[in-house]
Amino acid sequence: MVAATQSYDYQRDIAPILEHKCMACHGCYDAPCQLKLTSAEGLERGASLLPVYDGKRLKDMPPTRLGVDAGSTAEWRGKGFFSVLHDSGGGELSGLEASVLYRMIELGRNNPLLPNSRLPAELTVGIKRSDSCAAVSEFDDYAAEHPHGGMPYGATGLTDDEFARLSQWIAEGAVLNPVAYLPGETERAVIERWERFFNQSGNREQLVARYLFEHLFAAHVYFPDVPGSPFYELVRSTTAPGEPVNPLRTVRPNDDPEQAFYYRLQPLRQVIVEKNHIVYALDDARMQRYDTLFFAPEWQVNELPGYRYVDRANPFVTFAAIPARARYQFLLDNAEYFVRNFIRGPVCRGQIATDVIRDQFWVVFEDPEQEAYVNDADYRARVSPLLGLPGQKSDLLSLGSEWLEYKAQRNDYLALRGEHYAGRKPQGATLDELWDGDNWNHDALLTIVRHHDSASVVRGLLGRVPRTVWVMDYPLLERTYYELVANFNVFGSVSHQGQTRLYFDLIRNGAEQNLLRYMPPAARKALYAQWYQGGAKIKHRVTYVDPDLATPVAMDYQGVKGNAAVMERFSALLMERTAQVSGAPDRLNRCLSGNCLRAGVSAAQQQLESLLQPLAMADGASLPVIPLLPEVTFLRVTDGTQRWVYTLLHNRAHASVAFLYREESRLLPDEDTLTLVEGTLGSYPNFSFDVSLEQLPDFVASLSAISEQEGLHALADRWGVRRTHPRFWDIMADFQRSNAERNPVEAGLLDLNRYQDL
Repeated sequence: MVAATQSYDYQRDIAPILEHKCMACHGCYDAPCQLKLTSAEGLERGASLLPVYDGKRLKDMPPTRLGVDAGSTAEWRGKGFFSVLHDSGGGELSGLEASVLYRMIELGRNNPLLPNSRLPAELTVGIKRSDSCAAVSEFDDYAAEHPHGGMPYGATGLTDDEFARLSQWIAEGAVLNPVAYLPGETERAVIERWERFFNQSGNREQLVARYLFEHLFAAHVYFPDVPGSPFYELVRSTTAPGEPVNPLRTVRPNDDPEQAFYYRLQPLRQVIVEKNHIVYALDDARMQRYDTLFFAPEWQVNELPGYRYVDRANPFVTFAAIPARARYQFLLDNAEYFVRNFIRGPVCRGQIATDVIRDQFWVVFEDPEQEAYVNDADYRARVSPLLGLPGQKSDLLSLGSEWLEYKAQRNDYLALRGEHYAGRKPQGATLDELWDGDNWNHDALLTIVRHHDSASVVRGLLGRVPRTVWVMDYPLLERTYYELVANFNVFGSVSHQGQTRLYFDLIRNGAEQNLLRYMPPAARKALYAQWYQGGAKIKHRVTYVDPDLATPVAMDYQGVKGNAAVMERFSALLMERTAQVSGAPDRLNRCLSGNCLRAGVSAAQQQLESLLQPLAMADGASLPVIPLLPEVTFLRVTDGTQRWVYTLLHNRAHASVAFLYREESRLLPDEDTLTLVEGTLGSYPNFSFDVSLEQLPDFVASLSAISEQEGLHALADRWGVRRTHPRFWDIMADFQRSNAERNPVEAGLLDLNRYQDL
């Protein structure tokens, strides 16, 4: 029952509590019980017994996207969601006893955890735990079975004031009072201009708009020219510009709309969570760039493509009318955005999805002036039919047949590509075939860092010289995006997920084979053997094509021998080629001799970095603690007046990453390394330490002396920020503030579902 007078306003008094202590776990598709708390609508929708991420389901599940797949609370109830605010058991209970939310926070309050202690044995954390999604009618049984299962789960609880406010608000009816967003005049004008651009009537304009939409549908769009405006998303709506947006409920952006639609910009009225916050700017310069890329060249399209199976499976055929050079340059303009989409998107939620990539590697791109596909029409016509992608058919019987068909096409393409490139440049690859960002675009060089079951992307060449580098041309970059983003269905069956994962393996292999062109022929066999050790040799024979070991290279490798030395030489040549966009050398991780102090930082920061740098110079053999560390560890160092934030990234070495399961059997812990990063890197921290500058030498010495897991527990006793730390939430919020200070547009809430019990 709703009280006549409300003591607390949801937006002002309640939402900040949820943002501070709840959204860190309840923020996206993988929110426990699908309880998404980043908006009032998500809280009103409630919870569900069905998980979105399920690697065992045999059929696609109906999608449950908030704001899309149901238009009312009643419709969500019909889809199996139950209230966490009020009694969902037919009015049998009343007041606070009728609220799952209240019962959860009360359970957490009645069973507090010891400050900065390790969790009780019965509490499991991590993304593999099984959620107990108890409705209010089942809550007594849940509480008896899980006395420490209250909220916040496995972490320091609410303060007295937070508990009192939430309790009172729930008792008075839990009024949500969502507020409609009304853009200002300048913002409306920008939206209207972009909606006119996307909804032009000509065939060329319609095809370009479709191409742009399929690449921007997952973006959090912002308007740099309108300070203070929220982020937007580009959707297909049944309603025309000027009317309320009504998004189509298609699962993929290239599914058949089956009706007339309009491209619309819709504000994101939710708290921003970093893991799915991938930003893209729309401004005057962007519109001018689109005009230059897509409409300045002469080209025609007589008949627009449809949305058949073949249209969705092969974007190279679907968008063949648009100049290939324009499409490739569009991707290169914002390469970090596109790579971030397929590295940080829903497809990379779990370890089985990410184990296809290595733990730290660089990505570079072929120069659009020389890239074969965009510059040779005959070659383009020969290979385009081979560039289709699996995953559209999601029944279990299609898993084998789809995989075999598309694997064969990919291998035929790779053979044709190798033949074409070898014939085009018989003297071998030259360094100028790699894109230098036109001497201004820093997206030309990217680093990908895998964190076991998630991954991150940053501009620049971060960390040590890796064992492998991805060289991406237009077909590889476009296929990766379509396979892992546009055509990926997070609600898909095990067949769909399997096809996606297996083809991603081919993508990685293709990118690495592209790199071998730039290696001396005598070194290629050894490099490839290092990437594919053990059982991967067998997989190579049955899955991949043989790399070219004969065509020469027109680059200077004179006197260079050994895998590490060859990669060092390639990286030196690469940095020389891209000097205008590669930035300052990574002295934190690539400074083996001489002065490693970074310029432009204070003496105090130079002092602390000199203490941390030896960690980044070691490996698992010389520093046994490295293989024991979590994937992503945040470190806060303070001296009473200021604080510095760093991330320690644990890079696991592998004999190969060619298989779906039993990754632990392919680990090479003695070859593990650490990458040291200023600031936070990783949307899913696994642990953190809070150390004073005065005690930092002690901390580093203690860390360096650890050789077994118990030593890490002892370290956490002294400096660790465990989930039960009295200031856990405040310290996590400070890490987020640190990120916002450095990256105000890209920052968002961290996800703590993977935060370990160290």
